[in-house]
Amino acid sequence: MLAFGPVPSRRLGRSLGINNIPAKVCSYSCVYCQLGRTTRISIEREEFYEPERILDEVRWKLKETELRGEKVDYLTFVPDGEPTLDVNLGREIGLLNRMGIPIAILTNGSLLQLDDVRRDLIEADLVSLKVDAVSRELWRRVNRPHRDLVIDNVLEGMVKFSRAFRGRLITETMLIDGVNYKGELEAIADFLSELKPYKAYIAIPTRPPAERWVKPADEGLVNEAFHIFSERLGYEAVEYLIGYEGNAFSSSGDAEEDILSITAVHPMREEGVRELLRRAKADWGVVERLLDEGRLIELEYEGCRYYMRKIPSRPR
Repeated sequence: MLAFGPVPSRRLGRSLGINNIPAKVCSYSCVYCQLGRTTRISIEREEFYEPERILDEVRWKLKETELRGEKVDYLTFVPDGEPTLDVNLGREIGLLNRMGIPIAILTNGSLLQLDDVRRDLIEADLVSLKVDAVSRELWRRVNRPHRDLVIDNVLEGMVKFSRAFRGRLITETMLIDGVNYKGELEAIADFLSELKPYKAYIAIPTRPPAERWVKPADEGLVNEAFHIFSERLGYEAVEYLIGYEGNAFSSSGDAEEDILSITAVHPMREEGVRELLRRAKADWGVVERLLDEGRLIELEYEGCRYYMRKIPSRPR
């Protein structure tokens, strides 16, 4: 399933997701990743799917969405890994641009040091960059990058891209408990001031993370980060990204297909699953069957129950 949703996004409204990377090929193995640990860590770009196949699946999903009278705000590359590892990304963006719907890319930014990656992303309408750390020590602890990546090169690539990009640039900084951010928040804020993002989001984990020790940062740290970032970027440019997106997931009427396609990249809280089932006129037996068959897993996080499609990066 290379296209899924639309799903509610805290940054993008109603987002139709594009899954252009197999689970889980990435240049990072972030401790908080909702998809679990990276099973193949890579920085080599390669071909994963034919661009025309992605185009066809997106067209089909859009047709389904139109028939239901639903809105799509963005076509969003938000895959099971790092989207810029796809060597065909630029071609895919070009094909999808013909549809007249804004295109967003959610990337960790690690490959923006490459000229071809910057060229590919320049045609997007919105690009979100991950900036969880700017010091080597914290970067390696939280993002766990490929061994050949160098933090200074990663940050330089982001700055180069920000100076050339004419679309909307946003950043996301994930804050987790048990990490020493002394001096780091100021350094991140200084770096963000170089990027000049439209919005700098301060996030905490809201879905089950790759590592069990990961917990959301407390309110004090989140508030401190907000004030430090606001001093550098301006009050209007900084926002929290700490709430639940809601339950407005799209339903095609096939509850099993919808649950499996959405939870492949977007774990759903129990109330979201129940709302989707209600719209599809299905009962909880669908979920129980998928759990029994081992195609869906149930997770607990911060007092909430989540459902996620079983993939190799997160054992049952």
